[in-house]
Amino acid sequence: MDILKRTRVVQDFPKPGIGFFDITTVLKDAEAFKYVIDTFHKEYTDLEFDLIAGIEARGFIFASALALKMNKGLVLIRKPGKLPAETYKEEYALEYGTNAIEMHKDAISEGDKVLLLDDLLATGGTLEAASKVIEKAKGKIAGIGLMIELDFLNGREKVKNYPIFSIANVSE
Repeated sequence: MDILKRTRVVQDFPKPGIGFFDITTVLKDAEAFKYVIDTFHKEYTDLEFDLIAGIEARGFIFASALALKMNKGLVLIRKPGKLPAETYKEEYALEYGTNAIEMHKDAISEGDKVLLLDDLLATGGTLEAASKVIEKAKGKIAGIGLMIELDFLNGREKVKNYPIFSIANVSE
């Protein structure tokens, strides 16, 4: 299945000049959504890991569905101020601004192997920050899974020390 054909690109969102990959069209299509989860499952069936982490907000969708399917615990990596207990925090740059993410300090135990999922890799800032909060908790990144990777933004460079799997790649 060509998942890109089922993904809508909205021009000039959230700022002029940005082409936003809207995955709601994939999520409302049961066949496409199932394809994404089944593809991740197939890719990671033989990988040794303890937990699946999802990045707010769209990474939560894939991480929670895959965690349930693979009988793994789920870790939420969120925007600041949304987690009630003590957190690790990491700031990062987006292609259209800056932000930060947080993760509960007790979400990951020392030595836990974590599969990190998100919907899209653009500049790599969010994934790099998520990797850093996992490592602050002394967890290890077992792999990074993405529905879409925008190759032309070279975001992979920021997380090149980890195994990365992308279901679909966009070259330009």
